[in-house]
Amino acid sequence: MHMFKLNNTVILIKLGDITQEEVEAIVNPANSYLIMGGGVAGAIKKKGGKIIEEEALKYSPIDIGKAVLTNAGKLKARFVIHSPTMKYPGELTNENNVRSSIKAALKIALEKGIKSIAFPGMGTGVGGISYNLGAKILIEEIKEFVEKNDHFEIIEIVAYEKEFYDELEKYAVSLLSNRI
Repeated sequence: MHMFKLNNTVILIKLGDITQEEVEAIVNPANSYLIMGGGVAGAIKKKGGKIIEEEALKYSPIDIGKAVLTNAGKLKARFVIHSPTMKYPGELTNENNVRSSIKAALKIALEKGIKSIAFPGMGTGVGGISYNLGAKILIEEIKEFVEKNDHFEIIEIVAYEKEFYDELEKYAVSLLSNRI
């Protein structure tokens, strides 16, 4: 586990399962139709219950660059932020979509007063983004947002795979100077 401080926000990088995180909100790297099939979305639905998808589908479809907030069912988190990285389920994504998705998730959390949030890899599974690029994008976008918005207490990035965790560590050390 690695911890950094940026303004008043702790940025925590850890290896684990996002569905087990005890934060106010976890992020689901969704598709625009908010169908929770595979990858992170499937894991969230499996552990949190179908009620999460049922609520999300009421907002479907949403554009990439927008996000919606739903309950978190049986998860430890209170909310799930659904932020599309791709239009259709199972589609490959790109860097611009992933950046827009991360910004949208942070923006809705800020608007709703959520102080603790956890991100998985965004677009690094089904979306086809490499761990290297996915780590770089996450760290850059979180850094840029936190520098402009001193709101969050903690932002977690939860890597399910060790290879992704290693890439996150590399970019965090080079882009976030205040390690704690």
